[in-house]
Amino acid sequence: MISDDARCPCLSGNPYGECCGPLHAGAPAPTAERLMRSRFSAFALGLPEYLLSSWHPSTRPGELTLDPDQRWTRLDIVDTRSGGPFDSRGTVTFRAWWRSDTERGVLEETSEFVREGGRWSYVDGVVAGG
Repeated sequence: MISDDARCPCLSGNPYGECCGPLHAGAPAPTAERLMRSRFSAFALGLPEYLLSSWHPSTRPGELTLDPDQRWTRLDIVDTRSGGPFDSRGTVTFRAWWRSDTERGVLEETSEFVREGGRWSYVDGVVAGG
């Protein structure tokens, strides 16, 4: 796991204990972007349970297996549309950088989020070039 004082993997500039840590512990994300950042951190830290719990039930897979050889190293938020604390829908476009022992690359995706009952959920995404 990661110390609350360590730099958050989402690279917000905040310590994990003030950024994605509380969301991973069950606190609701205040915005779609914060949920996106917490999901990136969950990939970086190997937290498939959090990824599944933050996925909307209408599109959530039955299980999720993360590749232990793939390390997520950097997140760039490219664009955010809506997704604020008073919105019910939001879109976040991001680039997520990864590497393994033999490869490295970047995933660019535009993700859709929905807020229901005060909680944001990831619905789905469109991968650039895909």
